[in-house]
Amino acid sequence: MDWLGDIDAHWVWLTLGLLLAALEMLVPGVYLIWLAAAALITGVLTFAFDLSLPLQVVDFVFLSLIAAFSAKRFLGEKPIESSDPLMNRRGARMIGETALVTAAIEHGSGRVKVGDSEWIARGAETAAGERVRIIGTDGSTLLVEPLAVADQGALPPAEA
Repeated sequence: MDWLGDIDAHWVWLTLGLLLAALEMLVPGVYLIWLAAAALITGVLTFAFDLSLPLQVVDFVFLSLIAAFSAKRFLGEKPIESSDPLMNRRGARMIGETALVTAAIEHGSGRVKVGDSEWIARGAETAAGERVRIIGTDGSTLLVEPLAVADQGALPPAEA
């Protein structure tokens, strides 16, 4: 392993930093980029100041901790907003849609069909075959109301 002595230490740190940055793109999560930044900065400092190996390692560890905790604090104060907040909440996406009751809603519970899926539903007593409107969710249970009740609020008042 005599060839290892011929490589300058700063090239090792810069290569490690680039490898960690490349791995960040392949591995889910945002943690390798902070190690990559620390390795790149350590490489630059090693080139500029010709640091000894123990000082390089201490430098890398402290820069990694500073980068990771700074990022955690920054992202905690200003979280990244999702462009689609309902992406993983399929039931919430259905609020306002109509569904067909497949198993009568009795004693507050039954089943409804939305698209090609059947869901457990809670709501007012409704016979099988009737249509309901989805008004909310409780976990994976849809909260529904009969269409007749939902449409009454939209009707104009009766004339005397």
